[in-house]
Amino acid sequence: MSQWTVETSDATKVVQNGNTFLIANGYLGYRGTLEEMSAKDFVAVNLLGVYDKHGDAWREPVNAPDPLHLTLSVNGEQLTDETPKLAHRQWLDLKAAVHHRQTTFELGGVQVTLTTERFASAADEHLLAGKVSVQVDRPAEVVIDHAIDPKVWDLNGPHFVDEKPITDGILLTTGEGDLVAVTQRVDALQWRSSGTRLSTEAKPGVTYTYTVQALVYTSLDVPAERLVSTITQGLHETDYQDQLAEHKATWAKRWDRSNVQITGDNDADLALRYSLYQLQSIAPHHLDLSIPARGLSGQTYKGAFFWDTEMFMLPFFLRTDPEVARRLLNYRINTLPQALKKAQHYGYQGAFYAWESQADGRDATSDYNVTDVFTGRPMRTYFKDKQIHISAAVAMALWSSYQLTGDVRLLTDGGLQVLIECAKFYYSRSYWSPLKHRFELLDVLGPDEYHERVNNNAYTNRAALATVQAALEGVVVVAKADPERLKEIQQQVDWGTWQARLSDYVVDLYIPEPDADGVIPQFDGYRDLENVFVPAVRDRLLKPNEYWGGAYGVASDTQVIKQADVVLLLKQFQNDYTTEQKLLNWQYYEPRTEHGSTLSASTYALVACEIGKADWAYPFFMQSATVDLTGKSKQFAGGVYIGGTHPAANGGAWMDVVQGFCGLQEVDGRPTVASHLPSHWQSVSFKVCVRGRWYQAQVTQDTATIQPM
Repeated sequence: MSQWTVETSDATKVVQNGNTFLIANGYLGYRGTLEEMSAKDFVAVNLLGVYDKHGDAWREPVNAPDPLHLTLSVNGEQLTDETPKLAHRQWLDLKAAVHHRQTTFELGGVQVTLTTERFASAADEHLLAGKVSVQVDRPAEVVIDHAIDPKVWDLNGPHFVDEKPITDGILLTTGEGDLVAVTQRVDALQWRSSGTRLSTEAKPGVTYTYTVQALVYTSLDVPAERLVSTITQGLHETDYQDQLAEHKATWAKRWDRSNVQITGDNDADLALRYSLYQLQSIAPHHLDLSIPARGLSGQTYKGAFFWDTEMFMLPFFLRTDPEVARRLLNYRINTLPQALKKAQHYGYQGAFYAWESQADGRDATSDYNVTDVFTGRPMRTYFKDKQIHISAAVAMALWSSYQLTGDVRLLTDGGLQVLIECAKFYYSRSYWSPLKHRFELLDVLGPDEYHERVNNNAYTNRAALATVQAALEGVVVVAKADPERLKEIQQQVDWGTWQARLSDYVVDLYIPEPDADGVIPQFDGYRDLENVFVPAVRDRLLKPNEYWGGAYGVASDTQVIKQADVVLLLKQFQNDYTTEQKLLNWQYYEPRTEHGSTLSASTYALVACEIGKADWAYPFFMQSATVDLTGKSKQFAGGVYIGGTHPAANGGAWMDVVQGFCGLQEVDGRPTVASHLPSHWQSVSFKVCVRGRWYQAQVTQDTATIQPM
């Protein structure tokens, strides 16, 4: 199955459909709205890496004008949101990455059917293209205006301070001085054309079609002085059908590498394929940037890159598209200077990476990131300054990528400096307890997020240890591979001072152990909090969009947590714990986990597979894989809009199937698989790339094989 379809025109689903039917190519994302819609319907052409700050509002990514917008009139009556729809169908061809819609209206006394298709080209990242067809049931005058719609939807805009016409398009200037140019070309042989207006005396039984090809460029792509000439010349070298064929061919290559086939469960098969479509749509195929937490579906979370990429998306790309994976890693290497600045700002040494990282690595996180729904006042939160496990996510991603690929250039080309600087940060951020004779990490915020400013968060401490261990091991690797390069790196990071410190640190850093009953306390004092389950805390809400955490949230003084924390520890460091310990802690924490983040479910599914409970894992996997199809996710956090797509959940769904249900592991540079399939699945097949070699895997209820191709 490779198509997602809705057959309703429910106005309440406009925002959800905008997310679900997103088309994107890693450079821009076009929301899945209908062509006649406008800014009030959250229409957006979201650009990767272009940001602007309006007034005192949050800095966010810029949306470009809509070049595929149309205004339709029949016999002088204009199509509006109130126009009756006699039939409607909207679908996304996942295989071809093409969006379609077909709607029949009663307009001007005529039944008119509007059929469109559009795609964000995978072959040319600047290209948006669409085809529009109109049919009528009786003779009628049909008029369409296809002008570029300059009215842009913004959460915190407007972001354009100047607009100028150019040949077949417009040139806009953002508040930060960046230029955005949008042009379009329309081929409409069946229509009369006057400027941007098309008209025809339509007859029944005839389909009237035109195509639109649009280009989007910014001054980040080409120098400002060449921007206009570049974009206007490009339009005259294009043909719609050729562009569509090239786009489909590129996607065919992607699917050949990445497709996962599930037999015995059509719903799961479609949901996972949709997840893989989303991941590959928004990957930075040509830019050394990362993937925003809400993909390219809008401006939520300020268009920032979180640990989501390293923890939940990178594993997919490492094994299906190593080139994209390297770009994601390059982004963190390139933004090391900002991480060094951030650590220095807080009085530490080494690299403290941004929690909400924008294109240049700056931290966009506000100190007041949530609004109190009762008072309307901003609430002090500690995501920016206390959620220090972000540096470990970066370091562990680099080290695991080296281990999987065996490519030492990842370390010599900047990766080792990142490992060492992150290790230095944890050392400088730790406290030495002379009475306990150990290092501790105090006053932190773990993955849970509902419990702020805690001491010795189990996940954070263990991740810090892994970071320092990776730095020490990385030095050994580079010493063997390129001794001269190592000397340069050691001089840059002052290794002579830090080697002994870090060697002591891995011995003396405190890692929380299970309590007498086997439960690993999430942080110091966690077990002393009120011992209640999620439903009891939910019943205490006075408003549905209250923030559960912070100083006074309903969960703050309870053991109820937002998302996988200790369970993430069990997944990330699975070899540290026995099956019995994983089972006990999974059972303890799950009823206390609200799963208020879409990162949570896939982690619970992975650990459930490790403890032999695939049928426990299944609903968590489906929750991850369908989150953008069902729209069942939080849209607000304390009054702040957080809607959009969920690429980390998409990546988590892939991990659940390939690493969870199919048990994929890499041992000494070779992949192995094992069957943990849900009881109603028949088989799963997929490909992976390990150390430059491709393998084909086939897993059934009774067998599991993986062979080189």
